[in-house]
Amino acid sequence: MRELVPYIGICDFTNFGQVQEMLEVFQANLPDGMNRKLMVGVMMSHKTLHDIPSKWADIFPKKRDVASIFDSEATLNCLHFVVNEEDSHELWRDMAIALNPHCGLYIHAIQLDRAIWPDPGQIANGVHTARYDDLIEVILQINGSALDEVGNQPSELVEKLRDYETVIQRVLLDKSMGRGLPLNPEELAPYIRAIMQDLPWLKVSIAGGLGPDTLDAIKPLVAEFPDLSIDAQSKLRPSGNAMDPIDWEMAKTYLVKALEIFT
Repeated sequence: MRELVPYIGICDFTNFGQVQEMLEVFQANLPDGMNRKLMVGVMMSHKTLHDIPSKWADIFPKKRDVASIFDSEATLNCLHFVVNEEDSHELWRDMAIALNPHCGLYIHAIQLDRAIWPDPGQIANGVHTARYDDLIEVILQINGSALDEVGNQPSELVEKLRDYETVIQRVLLDKSMGRGLPLNPEELAPYIRAIMQDLPWLKVSIAGGLGPDTLDAIKPLVAEFPDLSIDAQSKLRPSGNAMDPIDWEMAKTYLVKALEIFT
């Protein structure tokens, strides 16, 4: 397993030219000695993996194009795989097929989006079947529904996450789930604190309405948890709608401001 370095993420890349442009901005503004990477997020779902018609079919990249987006070792390349409840019994098979062959040589992580406490055995089986044991990170998105399942209690969240030891390496605390809902630092802090204190093997990322105009929300969290990772999606568009293309000038501003906050 590679070193689990913190990242600043952008989700919804659709071609490698966008990666090159953002990596240039990231590296030009990365302070000397900072051990942090640009996370390149690409979306996929059960339907887009299996060529089933979907409202996202023309928005998510084609599966044949994913490997070409993940074409740099300098970035943290992450497949964001949407797990719908009706397809969860196929999770291990979907993970295996999505990772190998569709993600290519430079895939570093898979994030399970919208999954509400998926079976740890399915996750482990998917990574193993793809022949990626100890080669990629698994990130589990903890959304509002998943938190409801543990009574919105940090202690219960920690106990639930113990079931995933050796199976996942990071969690993403994200009540927004790509809808641009604002992040509440006071609400998230107890969860982050509990995970970092009781599960030191697990790295924490946060998301929720982050963009160039909303990054101040993470400042109190960064002050207490400087190794946090962050991810942005819908607020990198003027419309705030994840179905619209990213405004890459907004994305550049987000990267520069985020690096300043983490400096």
